[in-house]
Amino acid sequence: MHDMTAKPASSIRSLENQKNHRRFPTTAWMRREAPRHVPRFAYEYGDTGAGNDVGIADNWSAFDAVKIVPRYGVMPSLPPVEVELFGTKYAAPIGIAPMGGPSLVWPGADLLMAKAAQRARVPYTLSVAGGATIEDAAAAAPDVFWLQLYRFWHEDHKIGFDLVRRAQAVNVKVLTLTLDVPVRTTRSRETYAGLAGEFRPTPRMIYEMMIRPRWLWALLRKGYPRFATISQYANSTNTNEVIKYARQRMGGAFSWEEVARYRDAWKGPMTVKGILHPADAEKAVSLGIEGIWMSNHGGRQIEALMPSIDCLPGVAAAVGKKATILLDSGIRSGQDVMRALALGADACFAGKSFLWATAALGDAGPDQLIALYIDELRASLGQIGALSPAEARNATIRHPGKIEF
Repeated sequence: MHDMTAKPASSIRSLENQKNHRRFPTTAWMRREAPRHVPRFAYEYGDTGAGNDVGIADNWSAFDAVKIVPRYGVMPSLPPVEVELFGTKYAAPIGIAPMGGPSLVWPGADLLMAKAAQRARVPYTLSVAGGATIEDAAAAAPDVFWLQLYRFWHEDHKIGFDLVRRAQAVNVKVLTLTLDVPVRTTRSRETYAGLAGEFRPTPRMIYEMMIRPRWLWALLRKGYPRFATISQYANSTNTNEVIKYARQRMGGAFSWEEVARYRDAWKGPMTVKGILHPADAEKAVSLGIEGIWMSNHGGRQIEALMPSIDCLPGVAAAVGKKATILLDSGIRSGQDVMRALALGADACFAGKSFLWATAALGDAGPDQLIALYIDELRASLGQIGALSPAEARNATIRHPGKIEF
């Protein structure tokens, strides 16, 4: 039986959270506020995409094009949104996506997000290129911690398999291999802001830091942005030395043979991230992969890729009964999550919006955004007459961007 008397999360928020909700009723308001509190180069790094940001705009437009016909007379109150993913129960089908270098946007962002996810009981995914160690993230989010890996090919994946060992030792819930970064491409706004390669602050960047005292105070408290998980292999805590070290040993897309090797080495659930084509999803499932993570890397690698939401129906039809389907790239609201659920996803992940929230609100940002996503999702499901996240799939949908493979 569904609990039809459950109160929305907004009704039990703290007074501070209610005040923040009035200031930032949607993620768009957070994005608008974010550049006022962080250095320009930090905001550009977190907000930009490849080329002229066309991929980001396409992702958003594709979600906006999905329209649903509601059904009424079936529900007296807001529905529950709890889900089970890979044997673990979570408070909602929304999680924090892996991000490289979020602590550049807001110092200490990785652990802030991890702790917020643990409090809210939603998945948190640390990027191997993040600013916290695997061990520290596991301590901050022991019940909801996922880990994402890039391809460390050097010495027959010596570092990659050691990262798997470390993840196993701290009971990471899910391991994710990212396939959709075969080469590094140009992000124009990031490059213009001075972040094309190593982090060497120019006089302009130093000025940008000085006029953002809240960010600067956070930097003094939490330290310089660094690639914490990788630094022990480089035997250095110097950010630029670690960047050089990683770039010499990391790169390219995982081959299917390599995916199979990691599948054999990892003892828990595994997903592959960056899948858009049904045939690739079917290949992953044939290798024992339990989760297909659909993504075009948030429009940050190349503008020409199809939005993941447009490819979702094809992948769901191919492997939806054999694997858990996750999706990112363009998620800005609980309404977007509901749209993805209706088209066949089991859960969604957001990245950029967590950077906007943290830049706009500081340490309180991740908690505020998770609460906002859950509130919006419950309201969206209730509005279309879905009694649970799974029942969103029963909706009648207009989806003009659907791809026929």
